[in-house]
Amino acid sequence: MTPAVTAAQRAGIRFALHEYAHDPAAESYGLEAARALGVAPERVFKTLIATLDERRQAVAIVPVQRQLNLKALAAALGAKRAALADPALAQRLTGYVVGGISPLGQKARLAAVLDASALAHPTIYVSAGRRGLEIELEPSDLVALSGALTADVAG
Repeated sequence: MTPAVTAAQRAGIRFALHEYAHDPAAESYGLEAARALGVAPERVFKTLIATLDERRQAVAIVPVQRQLNLKALAAALGAKRAALADPALAQRLTGYVVGGISPLGQKARLAAVLDASALAHPTIYVSAGRRGLEIELEPSDLVALSGALTADVAG
């Protein structure tokens, strides 16, 4: 059980867990998950931590086959600039390891933005808090549980 799964259970939402054998040599954790689960990559979302205006951190949730548009993320959160956070900082803030960072159940509640493309799908997949474990849920439930805004932040 991970904090992400516990958060989903406590919220009483409908979700499904999907486990697969993680390959430590995988270059892209998200694309590995999509392939292993037989899911279109546009339905699998990665969780990235960014630093805004060199002061505060935020969560960006974008499809695994796309890149985060840092300018769009900054604009969505009222910042002048954004940069990807150092992986060690991301792990410390979230309590998860890189490749297993979930937007749910993080140690610190950070501002979050879900790419608006998620709303085109009945369900999406995000990390459930460890490599090789994905949680499938409705985008609206992810928004409610994470407090995320939705905006076009994937490039």
